[in-house]
Amino acid sequence: MSKVLKTMDGNTAAAHVAYAFTEVAAIYPITPSSPMAELVDEWSAYGKKNIFGQPVQVKELQSEAGAAGAVHGSLAAGALTTTFTASQGLLLMIPNMYKIAGELLPGVFHVSARALAAHALSIFGDHSDVMACRQTGFAMLAAGSVQEVMDLAGVAHLAAIKSRVPFLHFFDGFRTSHEVQKIEVLEYEDLAKLVDWEAVKAFRRRALNPEHPVTRGTAQNPDIYFQGREAANRFYAQVPDIVNDYMQQIAQLTGRDYRPFKYYGAADAEYVIVAMGSVCETIEETVDYLLAQGEKVGVIKVHLYRPFAADYFLDVLPPTVTRIAVLDRTKEPGSLGEPLY
Repeated sequence: MSKVLKTMDGNTAAAHVAYAFTEVAAIYPITPSSPMAELVDEWSAYGKKNIFGQPVQVKELQSEAGAAGAVHGSLAAGALTTTFTASQGLLLMIPNMYKIAGELLPGVFHVSARALAAHALSIFGDHSDVMACRQTGFAMLAAGSVQEVMDLAGVAHLAAIKSRVPFLHFFDGFRTSHEVQKIEVLEYEDLAKLVDWEAVKAFRRRALNPEHPVTRGTAQNPDIYFQGREAANRFYAQVPDIVNDYMQQIAQLTGRDYRPFKYYGAADAEYVIVAMGSVCETIEETVDYLLAQGEKVGVIKVHLYRPFAADYFLDVLPPTVTRIAVLDRTKEPGSLGEPLY
C-alpha cells in the first residue's frame, strides 16, 4: 500500500476517520471540538461517501444534551452514530451516556478534551471533562498526537462495533486538536476491510423495529436491576483484547505499533512515568536525553484508560522499576490522588 501523506490538525484527523464509520452524526458546536462537526457537515453536503457508500446524515441539535439524546435514539434505531464535543458540552451528554452504555449501543464520541469551568473559565487542554465520564460505562481511548488521533479513532470505531461497548476517543484540546502535522492518512477502503461485518448485521437486527417489537427502558426493582448491570461484565472483559487486536491490525496496515499501554525507554528502567495524552511526546524526548546521560528511565503511555486492563499494564512495566510517577491532567479535589493515579 502506498502511503498518502497530508497536512492536517487533530480535529481533521478524527473527523476523517469518524466520517468513514458514521451513518448519522448528531452535533452541537463547542470549542475546541467544533471543527470536527463542521468538517463532517461540509463533507456530507458535498456528497462524500462513507464506507457504507452513502453520505453521513448530519443533524444539528439545540444543545449537547439534545445531540446526545439524538445519538441514543439513532443508535437504538440501528444507525451507527457519532458525535463530537468537549468540556461542559460533554457533561451535558453524561445522562444519555449511561443509557447508551447500558443498552450496549456501539456509538463513538470524539472529544477534544478541555478544562471545565470551575473558579474560572479555561478553553485549553485538560482531562477534567473526560474523567467525569469514567463511570458511565464508555470505553475510553486516549491519543497523544495527530497521527495517533488518525490511527486510534479507527480503533475506537472498529472496537465499538465488535464489542458493543460505546467508545469515548479523546485527545488534548488545542495541543493536539489544533496542532498541524504531516501524517499518514488511513484510506476508507483499508478501514472497511477491518470491520466485523457480522457484528454490523447483528447490530442492525437488534434495532427497534415495529415488525419485531421489544420492550426497553423499563423500571426495575434492585434485585433485577443489579443482575442486569452485572450481566454486562462479559462485554467489558473482552474489550482490552479486542482493542489490542485492532491495534495490531492497524500496526500491520501502517507499521506503527500500538498497545493498550505502550512502553518507551530503558529495558532495565528504575524510574518510570505513567501518563496519557500529548505530554507523552515531551516525556519521550526527555527520556531520550536522560538515557544519553546514563539514567535508567522510561514512560508508559496509556491509550486504553477504560476498561483499565492491569495485565496489559504489567506486561510492559519493566521488572526493575523501583519508582513510578503518575502525571494527571486534571484536579479531583478531596481525593487521595487524581484519576489516572
